[in-house]
Parts: sequence; C-alpha cells; structure tokens
Amino acid sequence: MSLFKNVIRWKSALALTGGLLVTLLSSSGAYAADPLKIGFIYPSPVGDVGWAYELDRGRQAIEAEFGDKVETVVVENIPEGPDAARIMNQMAADGAKMIMIGSFGYMNDGLKLAKRNPDIKLIHASGYKLADNMGNFQTRNYESAYIAGMAAGYVTKSNTIGMVAAYAIPEVVGIINAFTMGAQATNADVTMKVVWLNSWFDPSKAQESARSLIAQQSDVIFSIYQDTPSVVTVAEEEGVYVVNTSSDMSKYAPTKLLASMQISWADHFIEQTKAVLDGTFKGTAFWGGMADGAVSMAGMSADLNPEQRAAVDAKVAEITAGSFHPFTGPIVDQDGKEMIAAGETISDGDLLGIDWLVKGVETKLPK
Repeated sequence: MSLFKNVIRWKSALALTGGLLVTLLSSSGAYAADPLKIGFIYPSPVGDVGWAYELDRGRQAIEAEFGDKVETVVVENIPEGPDAARIMNQMAADGAKMIMIGSFGYMNDGLKLAKRNPDIKLIHASGYKLADNMGNFQTRNYESAYIAGMAAGYVTKSNTIGMVAAYAIPEVVGIINAFTMGAQATNADVTMKVVWLNSWFDPSKAQESARSLIAQQSDVIFSIYQDTPSVVTVAEEEGVYVVNTSSDMSKYAPTKLLASMQISWADHFIEQTKAVLDGTFKGTAFWGGMADGAVSMAGMSADLNPEQRAAVDAKVAEITAGSFHPFTGPIVDQDGKEMIAAGETISDGDLLGIDWLVKGVETKLPK
C-alpha cells in the first residue's frame, strides 16, 4: 500500500508489518497493565520546527507526565483524505482509545470514527465540529499575528509585505487580517500580497512563492503554516525580514528573522489525557491564547529600537490581560465595507468562520 511509504514511527509495542498495523505482545507475553494507547496523526513530517513538530512536543509532554500509564503511536506525513481515514481507523482497530488528529482536513473522517466508536476519544486540530467523544483545539494565532504585524510595519521600507499562505481557511484568513491590522497600527501605508499554496507542506513551491514576492518589492515575508523553514531560509538568503508561524525558527534566519509566532500544546494535551484516564473527557472546543500560555512571541529581532520594542511588549501585555482584542472596530474589508463597527469586537463564532479580508490586503480570496 502506497500509504505506508510515509514515515511511520512506533512507540512501545507497536510495529509495521506487511503494510498493516499490528499489536505485538511484550517480551513477557503480556502487558503488566493496560496503558492508555494514544494515536497521533500529523499532516507533515515532524522535523525540528513547525506545526507537526509542535504537535509532537505535545505528545512528548504527555509521555513525560504520565510515563507508563500511556503508550503512543505516531504516524506522520499523512495527506488529508482516504489515507488519513485509513490510518485512524486502523489505530482504532489496534486498540487506541484516544487519537489526536492533527490537520483541519481530518475533521469529517474523525467525526465518523467518533460516532462509530463512542468509547474512543478524539481531539482534532483546527476544526469546528464536535461530538460527545470528539473535541477540537486551536490557538489564537491572530493574537501573535497582530504583534508580528506591528513589528513588520516598523521595519518595512517598501511598505509591501508578502505572505506565503497554506489554505484560505478561516483560521488563516484571521491570521492574515490580524497581521495586516497590526502592521497598519504602526505604518498606515503598508499593503499585503498573498500567494495561496493550497498545501501545508510544499517546500519548493513555498520557496518559489517567497522569491516571487520579494521580486515584487516585498521586504518582509510572512510564512503562514509552512511546516518547514523553507520560506525563512529564502528570506535570510535574500536579505529581507521574515515572520513565521508555529515554532521559533531563528536558527534558520539568524540575521533576518523578525519574529516567530510560537505555539504550545503541552498543557492542553496533558489536560485532555488526564480526562480520558479519569473518565471525565467531554468533547469541547479549546481556543488557547496568550493568556493560556498556548501562544507567545519568540525570536523577536534586535533590529527593533527600544521604543518600538516597548510598544510591542505593551501590546502583548494588553492582549494577555484581555484589555485589547485585535478585532475591535472600526474594521472595513477590502472593498471598504464596514464589517465591525467602532467599539465592537468580533465574536469567537464569527472569527471562526471569517471569510473576508481587511483593507490593505491586495490579493483576493480564492473562489
């Protein structure tokens, strides 16, 4: 099966044999106790930075917290669609009682699995559908995007910022809007150009897109959910500033990284695992932000002067304290239509379904 050409790593007593996942007995012939078996499915390779890497750090936190009470199975670089459905169904057949499905496009197949197997608990990254035994989790990356946008507005000389974006899903649209508004808060003249990759993992296309944006005078590049440092390294080579999501990538751009939007799943994954072990799991939505420690800034450039850095730090403090929300009106869309009135703040529900771009973003949403 071509599915299993993907990288598959097994923890504890699980192995890959003849294209099928099979459960092996321990050397003594049986487990002394029955640990909670947890499956993890990632849409890209783990690597040393990026989305899958941060998901896997959450898995490692579970192992560190619960020890031999759990055993984990990891399957990485699985595309959304039939392959992912096959993997999660096989995990269930092999005895996994908790499964973390790590991509937006895994949602519907995960929900089907949850409904067929009420004894299995699932947690899903970036989705919006719930069941009694299936929750979802997101980070409020729009918070860190606003901060990174402020920094971008300070350093741009061309007033043109380029974005290499994965998919035009609401989460990404919200990040683009927040970044743009942050940049406009420190530089009212900036405009944004977006390249939609329609992929979570396409390093060569991401690099080509970054170079194209630089050729169009973008002197800051924003890499949105590219699960490699490919865009970051191009920016370093070309001498333009770069912002990225998910992990601190400063080692890949030691002179040109402007900021990294760091995420952390450790606390949430530990909490959800404890609930499964205790029998108290409920399928709820978690949207963690700066106040929860799920979102933070990393690798902030020393090129920001003291006054600029103080303004950035003050805004981080306001967001953390809940006294500032990036989506507070008045906010207008690309066509100048008022979307959020003065003094009003967008609801979580509307932000989770956002399908419009703010004024200043030149590129349209794909139809």
